[in-house]
Amino acid sequence: MLFSIIGHYSLILGLLISLTLIFFSINNFKNSKSFDTKILSFTFLQFILVVVSFLCLILSFIFSDFSNETVFNNSHTTKPLFYKISGTWGNHEGSLLLWLLVLTLFIFLFLIKTKNQPIKYKILTLVFQQVIIIGFFVFLIKTSNPFNYLYPIPEEGLGLNPILQDPALAIHPPILYLGYVGSSIIFSSALAATSLNMISKKWASHIKKWVLISWVFLTLGILLGSIWAYYELGWGGFWFWDPVENVSLMPWLALTTLLHCVLVLEKKLVLTSWVIILSISTFTLSMCGTFLVRSGILNSVHTFANDPERGLFILIFLFSLIFISLFIFFFFHKPNQSNLNNFFWLSKETSIIINNWFMMYFLSVVLVGTVYPIFLDVLTSEKISVGPPFYHKLIIPFLIPFLLIMAIGPKLKWIKSNLEDKVYLISLLFISFLLSFLIVKNFNSNFLINTILISSALYLFFVTLRDFFIMKKNNISQNIAHFGFSLLILSILFNSLFSTEIITNLKVGETFETSTTKIIFKNINQKKEKNYKSVVGNFSIQNSNGKIDNLSPELRIYNQPNIVTSEADIKTTLLSDKFLVINLVQNQDYFNVRYQVKPFMLWIWLSVLLISLGALISLFKKEYEK
Repeated sequence: MLFSIIGHYSLILGLLISLTLIFFSINNFKNSKSFDTKILSFTFLQFILVVVSFLCLILSFIFSDFSNETVFNNSHTTKPLFYKISGTWGNHEGSLLLWLLVLTLFIFLFLIKTKNQPIKYKILTLVFQQVIIIGFFVFLIKTSNPFNYLYPIPEEGLGLNPILQDPALAIHPPILYLGYVGSSIIFSSALAATSLNMISKKWASHIKKWVLISWVFLTLGILLGSIWAYYELGWGGFWFWDPVENVSLMPWLALTTLLHCVLVLEKKLVLTSWVIILSISTFTLSMCGTFLVRSGILNSVHTFANDPERGLFILIFLFSLIFISLFIFFFFHKPNQSNLNNFFWLSKETSIIINNWFMMYFLSVVLVGTVYPIFLDVLTSEKISVGPPFYHKLIIPFLIPFLLIMAIGPKLKWIKSNLEDKVYLISLLFISFLLSFLIVKNFNSNFLINTILISSALYLFFVTLRDFFIMKKNNISQNIAHFGFSLLILSILFNSLFSTEIITNLKVGETFETSTTKIIFKNINQKKEKNYKSVVGNFSIQNSNGKIDNLSPELRIYNQPNIVTSEADIKTTLLSDKFLVINLVQNQDYFNVRYQVKPFMLWIWLSVLLISLGALISLFKKEYEK
C-alpha cells in the first residue's frame, strides 16, 4: 500500500512540474539570451519522479501487494519473479506508465544533447513535448491509474495472461516503446523548427540522429514481437497481418520514409514540407496504435483494455495534437520555392523520392486493411477480417519496381547522374533472372510473378553484395542495411515458396506417413513447474533421407488464470526450422498435430538484425556520407 501511495503522488508531482516547466519556458522564450538552467533541473526532477512511480509499481508486483488493483488483476503469488517484474508493463496501466517514463527520458536527453542548438528551438521543443507529457499524466491519473486501491484486500491475484509469460515478450514492449515514443521528440522538434522557420540542412543533420535512434528501437521491437508470435502462439509463421502487428508496422514505414527524406534534406534544401508532414505522421500513427490497442476496438491477443472512456480520451487528445500540428504547418511553414522541382530525373534524390512513393503506398494498404473493418463495423454492424491475401495481392506487384529502384538508386550521384560504365548492373539483372527461373521452374502456380519477384530480390542482393567488395567506408552503413533488406525479402520469399505442412490427428503410439515424412507419436509425460503443469508429447520425425528428429511440444495448464496454451518445439538449423505443435481435441483421446518445415526462418531474424546494424553504424560514425 505504501508503494501505491508514493507512486500515485509522484505522478501528481510530475504533472505539476510539467505545468511549472511550461511557465519557465514561456519566460525563458521571452528572454532568450541564455538557457534557464532551472528548466533542465526541473526536467530531470520530473524524470526522477516518474522513475520513482514506475519503481513503486514494480515493487508492488514483486511483493504481491493485492491492495493495488493493477497488481491484483495481473499477478499471482505463484508467478516467477521475472514475470512479476515484466507483468508491470504487461497490462494497460503499467504500459502507459512505461510510455510516460520514456517520454520524460527522451526530453531530458534531448536537452542535454542539444547544447549547440538555438535556445528558442530547445524551449519550443520542450513545450510541445510537455503538452504530450501532460496528456499522458492526465490520462494515467484520471482513467488508467496504476495505483488504484482495493478494499477489502484480496488474498490472491487473478494472474497474468499465460501467453504474456515469455522472455521475448517481457523485453518486447520496452524496446518497442522506445521506438514509438522516440517519434514524439521528432514530432516536437519538427513543430518547434517549423514555428521558428529553421527547417534546414543543419536541422536535418541534427534530427537524423533521433530518427535513427527511434527507427532502430522500433525495428528491434517489431522483430522481438515477431519472434515471440512465431514460437509462442503456435501460428507457425513470422507475420500474420494481425491488426496490432499492423499498427506497429505503419509508424515503421513512415519513419523509414522520413529517414530517407532527411538524408535528401541534409544534402539539398528540398522536401522540407514532406519532412514536416512525415514527422507529424510518424508520431500520429504511433498514437493511433495506442488508441486502437487501448480502446479495445481491435480484437487481438495484444489488446489490453476494453474501456470506451479511455478510447475517447486518447481520441480527443490525438485529434488535438493533429489540429495543433496542422495549424503550425499551414500558418508557419514557408516552403523554399527556389529549390522546388529542381530534380534531374536520374539522380539519387529522385530515386529516394520514387521509393518514398512506394513506401507511402504500402503504408496506405496497411492502413486501409487495418481501419476499414472498424469503420464497416461502426457503419453497418457487419464484421469482416482482412487477411494475408488482401495484403499480398496489393503489395507484392509493387514490391518488384521498389526493389529494382532500391538496387539502382544508391549507385546514382546526388543532383545529376548517368548510368555510363554500369554494365555490371545489366549483367547482374540477367544473372538474377536466370537464377530465379531455375529456382521456380518446378512450381506451376504464379510462375511468372514468382520468377520476377525473386529475380528483383536477387538483383538487390547481388548489387549490395558487390558493394562490400568495393568497400567504400562512407557507404558501409547503407550497404549493410540494404543488404540486410535484400536478404530479408529473399528469406521471406523462399520461406513462403518452400514451406511444407502436415496436419493430422494422432493417438499416443500411432504413426502418420506421407511420401516424404513419417511422424511417430511415441509417448507423453507430465511435468510440474511453479505456475503451470504441462503435458509433453514425444515425437519422432523421419524424413525421406532417413534422418530422424525428436521433437517434444507441450500443452501447458496454468493455475492462475486457468488457461491451456500450446508450446511449439522448434529445431532450428541454418537452412530451415522444423516446427511441431499439438492441441488437445475436446472430448477425444487424440491430439491435433501440426508439423511444418519452414526454410530460412533463421535468416529472416538475422536480416532484420543486419538492417538495424546498418542504422547503428550510421548513428555512431563521425562523418556522414558525402
